[in-house]
Amino acid sequence: MPTKIYASLLLFVLFTSASTGVAAEEEPLKPAHIASPDYYTVLKENDQVLVLKMVLEPGESDAMHGHHDETVYFQQGGQLSIQTLNGNTLEAEVPDGHVMWHEAWTHRVTNVGDNTVIAIIVENKP
Repeated sequence: MPTKIYASLLLFVLFTSASTGVAAEEEPLKPAHIASPDYYTVLKENDQVLVLKMVLEPGESDAMHGHHDETVYFQQGGQLSIQTLNGNTLEAEVPDGHVMWHEAWTHRVTNVGDNTVIAIIVENKP
């Protein structure tokens, strides 16, 4: 059964238990908007930044994908299940307006709640 955590602890748990990258011999996974175009929209892209909008309806799940260092603003939060590349699954109750930062990582997000989740993701380009 996944560990239930709150958004304020999400960053700590992800840093201590999640895989933050892909082994050198493995091919990096696709960016979110390419892996799951039905859930991610590109709002802005240039040489320095990629800005995405993620919309997940209840029960929807995106494909496993990678992000560069990112800041995420949850316009509408909800109950999320996050599976990391190393197989860990975390549950997060994310409130509306929550902002988090995370270093580059790979994961899959599932909306396990009753509300639509909307997030704005700002990724630094390497």
